[in-house]
Amino acid sequence: MASESGARTDAVVTRFAPSPTGFLHIGGARTALFNWLFARHHGGKTLLRIEDTDRKRSTQEAIEAILDGLDWLGLDYDEAPVFQSERGSRHVEVAEKLLEHGFAYKCYATQEELEEMRAAQRAAKQPIRYDGRWRHRDASEAPLGTPFVVRLKTPEEGETTIEDKVQGKVIVRNEELDDYILLRADGTPTYMLAVVVDDHDMGVTHIIRGDDHLNNAFRQLPIYRAMEQIEGGWPDPIYAHIPLIHGSDGAKLSKRHGALGVESYRDEMGILPEALFNYLLRLGWGHGDREEFTREEAIDAFDIDGVGKSASRFDLKKLEHLNGHYIRQADDARLAQICAPMIGTNADLDLLTRAMPVLKVRAKNLLELAEGAAFLFAKRPLELTEKAAELLDGEARQRLGLLSARLKAENSWTIEALEATTKAFAEELELGLGKLAQPLRAALTGTTTSPGIFDVLVLLGREEALARIDAQAAAAG
Repeated sequence: MASESGARTDAVVTRFAPSPTGFLHIGGARTALFNWLFARHHGGKTLLRIEDTDRKRSTQEAIEAILDGLDWLGLDYDEAPVFQSERGSRHVEVAEKLLEHGFAYKCYATQEELEEMRAAQRAAKQPIRYDGRWRHRDASEAPLGTPFVVRLKTPEEGETTIEDKVQGKVIVRNEELDDYILLRADGTPTYMLAVVVDDHDMGVTHIIRGDDHLNNAFRQLPIYRAMEQIEGGWPDPIYAHIPLIHGSDGAKLSKRHGALGVESYRDEMGILPEALFNYLLRLGWGHGDREEFTREEAIDAFDIDGVGKSASRFDLKKLEHLNGHYIRQADDARLAQICAPMIGTNADLDLLTRAMPVLKVRAKNLLELAEGAAFLFAKRPLELTEKAAELLDGEARQRLGLLSARLKAENSWTIEALEATTKAFAEELELGLGKLAQPLRAALTGTTTSPGIFDVLVLLGREEALARIDAQAAAAG
């Protein structure tokens, strides 16, 4: 619905419309997020359309990866997904209406003729565009049985203005537009037609997408305006074209910058969904100096006027820093559930949960968290890293044997009691605590990095901890 001023007054409806020819990449995920947040902020609906008309490149695997990625990020939709490939007859129906009412025409130009036209334009250093040679000709002039395409009659004079919610006022001279194809020679609809028909039929009021589609908006508006004249009820959508994401060096985002599928951030990089949600939210959108938002806070704060005009830069280190923050905030039982499969079948969930408060302090990602927890479930004899083995020389192993005897006499297996006993023994030997703690860490974990050594002793428990110390002490000499 449009008001007298031409502004839409409908309830907000947005859509995310990925093509299932690959994974849900980081730019697509941000577009999905902005659409979702804008609709939720305004109390409207957000819809999902799978643009699977490219049957050769679209795959079920890609569809499932997109749906899985959206679900992992917590982006839910208000209706079942629309599959563009199932709507071909509706697209053709609209093209035939445009043809019937004189807003489109049949073009019988052959491929050879079109190539000659383009060659002439290149030679004259003119823009490469269809020259409208069949725009004013009657179909009877074509030889019987000649194949044809259906082209839209785009306006030839004047200019088209879009008041874009991100880009501001954008003006294009209509002479720069060409009469593009709506229906191919085999009768199938083109992307440009299908998008407009689907957006109208789905009731989409706001089209929020990458600014690489800005030129498409000027080509798509003539369909809306023609159909408005034919049958009414086809108001212009409100456009918001968001700048693309660049790499940290300002170049176009690529795999070396982090242009991966959402599943890679989850499975290969150990990123929590709330961290990626928050990072994508702030990638090109601002709300003062605030960096961190819960889902509810993001819905409350987000509006499209906070999106900047400049390309944002993807910073993997910043994402990892934010991820570390969310790991420290996350529920311990939840982290244990996520990390257990990474560790192996012998990972005890109860022990892993109890260990999380000391394990998650320095972890930047879930892979580091799982790796840091692996010592809890290691089987004896422990496999030592090279640095750990260097710490366990003959003298260190002898000291561990003596320390073991002291620890066995300890009645209270608590951090405080174990720390007091170990410090007292180090003083007796006239050693700094580190000289005793570092070989002890190597004996208990097989590595040189771990949570606090007394946390490790308590988490392993008296029996296992002493067995690991004694195993290394026995190798002395």
